[in-house]
Amino acid sequence: MKRALPQLAVISAAILWSLDGLLRQTLYNVPAFLIISIEHIIGAVIFIPFLIKGWQEILKLGQRTWISVLWISICGGILGTFFYTSALSYVNYIDLSVVILLQKLQPLFAITLAAVILKEPLSKKFLVLAVTAILGSFLVTFGLQPIADWNDKMIIAALLALLAAFSWGSSTVLGKHALKHISFQIITSLRLIITALVCMAVIVASNNIAMITELTTMQWKILLVIACSTGAVALFIYYYGLDRLPASHATLYELFWPFSAMCIDWFYRGRSLEPAQLFGAVLLLSSMIYLSKDN
Repeated sequence: MKRALPQLAVISAAILWSLDGLLRQTLYNVPAFLIISIEHIIGAVIFIPFLIKGWQEILKLGQRTWISVLWISICGGILGTFFYTSALSYVNYIDLSVVILLQKLQPLFAITLAAVILKEPLSKKFLVLAVTAILGSFLVTFGLQPIADWNDKMIIAALLALLAAFSWGSSTVLGKHALKHISFQIITSLRLIITALVCMAVIVASNNIAMITELTTMQWKILLVIACSTGAVALFIYYYGLDRLPASHATLYELFWPFSAMCIDWFYRGRSLEPAQLFGAVLLLSSMIYLSKDN
């Protein structure tokens, strides 16, 4: 059973993230940055004990590890979540399934980024899989609709989802690097606290504190549920699994995210993907599976 715990951890986090999309869609009229700020502040408070306990470990961190932690806090914690939440705010224009499926382009962005920054060569296999994934993501988003029928709001939501995938894809690579030098408890705590501090600074500087008082009781309850389950807790569970699994294996188990999201969208909203979109989903997911196995 212990051998299966890392796999179960990543699967559990993936399922929680699919529920997260449903919860965030109910907050479509709340500014995305405010949602990010509050959920990370709550999560940071929850994980302060881990930060105190691991303070000596934090003091020993090197410059590269700090750069990785800051990147996943700013790019993954703020930008990725902001783009993702913004995409889900177009609840009347795009399916939850489409937004989630576009997130699986993360390995494509991660490897491309490594090629640009680290000058790693791209194989012919990668180029073929990249084209296949791009074709699949196109079909997932638009199906076989003619260009004249494309909705502007749908295009914006899809672009926001792609930006989120880029932000999280780069953060996954640097998060794996940071886990070589720091425990998953500390990296979760640092990400939440740094993201919360930056968000608080932006809110104070922009004089938007008054927006917090305008939230309804129901919206506060949803934000609390997000922070204590699909947000900070899911992140903690995911880093536990990622710390004990190869990145390629973690990518496979993360496929429970789009699968469960499609099931939720079908049961809860009665929405299902068209045949062309389903074919695109198969192309997208299968190409990402093969890509994750490529050294």
